[in-house]
Amino acid sequence: MMLTTQEAAERLGVKPQTLYAYVSRGLITRVRAADGKGSLFAAADVEALAERNAAGRGGAPAEPAAAGPAIRTGLTLLEDDRLRYRGLDAAELAQRSTFEATAVWLWTGRDEPDARFAPPPARLAETVRACADALPASARAVDRFKAAVLAASVADPLSLDLRPDSVVATGRALIGALLAAVPERRAAGGESVAERLWARLGADAPSADALRALDAALILLADHDMATSTYAARLAASTRANPYAVVTAGLAVLDGPLHGGAGARARGVLVRAHETDPVTALATTLRETGAVPGFGHVLYRARDPRADTLLRLLDPLPDPRGLRAACTDLIAVARDRFGTFPNSDLALALLTELAAFPPDAEETIFALSRTAGWLAHALEEYAAPPLRHRPSGVYTGARG
Repeated sequence: MMLTTQEAAERLGVKPQTLYAYVSRGLITRVRAADGKGSLFAAADVEALAERNAAGRGGAPAEPAAAGPAIRTGLTLLEDDRLRYRGLDAAELAQRSTFEATAVWLWTGRDEPDARFAPPPARLAETVRACADALPASARAVDRFKAAVLAASVADPLSLDLRPDSVVATGRALIGALLAAVPERRAAGGESVAERLWARLGADAPSADALRALDAALILLADHDMATSTYAARLAASTRANPYAVVTAGLAVLDGPLHGGAGARARGVLVRAHETDPVTALATTLRETGAVPGFGHVLYRARDPRADTLLRLLDPLPDPRGLRAACTDLIAVARDRFGTFPNSDLALALLTELAAFPPDAEETIFALSRTAGWLAHALEEYAAPPLRHRPSGVYTGARG
C-alpha cells in the first residue's frame, strides 16, 4: 500500500520537507506517482517510522532533527531540475568543458579552459603503484585509490598546508596519483584525465565521441550538494584534517551499495533487461531489493539533468549488442509503471556497458570525479570556523 505526501506527513506529524529528509536518509521508500506530478510512500515504512518515533520520544513526532543541519555553500545549486556549479549549468559544462577545468572552477572560481593535471613524479608514481599492487588481486579500483591516497599523503611533507593555493596544488597532484594506482589496459593516448582514465578502463582506443562522454560523466558527477560522502569530507575538513584525510573520509562513505555502488546496481538492471526484457528485469530487481536502481532521485522532481545529458552524449557510440534499445525500453517501462525517470546511475551504467569497461568501472569513475567535489568543499570548510558540526543525539536507551 502506498500513501500520498499529505497522508504520510500527517501520519508522522511532520512537514513535507521533513518527510523528504527521511527519504534521503533511507528511512522511507518513495516512488513517483503515475501522473508524474507527485510522490507515493510505502505505508509499511511510514508506519514503522511512526512507531519508532513514538517509542523514542514518548509519543512525540520526530521533527527536523532528522533532516540534519543546513550548511551554507557557494558551490552547487540544485534548483528546478537543474544542476549548477558556481552558477554555471553543469549540463552545458559537460558538453563544452573538461573535467580538469571544471575541478579548477569548483576549487577556485577561476576559468582555466586549458587546465591539465600532470602525472605524479616517477618516484611517487612508483610508491603509489607499489602500495596498490600490494593489495589482493580481488581489490577494486577504489581500494587502490585508498592506497594511493595514503601513499601520497605520507610522501607529502607539506600535507598540513591548508592555504587555498596549496590545497588546489594538492588536488591536482592527488588526482594524478589516483590514476597512477590503477594499471593501464592500454597505452594512454593523451594527457587529459579522461584519456588516462580510459587507458585504465578500456581495452580499445576511444573515439572522440566516447572520450567526450567519459569526460562529461566526470564533470556531471563532480559534485552534488551535501551527499553523504561530501558531508563526511566536510566533517573531516572541519577538524582541519589535511586534504588527503578529507578524500579518505569521502572514499570511506562512498564505499557502499547505496552510494558509490549505485551505478553497479543500475548496470545489473540494464544487463538483465538486455538479456530478458524490461518488465522482467524491473520486477526481479524490485522483488530482490525492494527498489529500482537507476531511477528516481529525492532531489529532482521530473528529470535528472545529469542522466539526460549523458544519455544524449552516448547516442553516437557504437552499440553492436543493442544495449541502447534495452535502456530506452527500460526507461519507458519505469516511466509508465512507476512514474519515475532515469538518474545518473543508469546513464553511467550504459556508458560502462557500451565501452566494455570492467565491472567496478562505475564506482571508479564516480570516486575519481567526486574527489574534485570533496576538495572544493574542504576549501570552503577550511575558511569556516573549525569544529562547527556537532549534531545532537536523541537518547533512546534505558535510564537506569
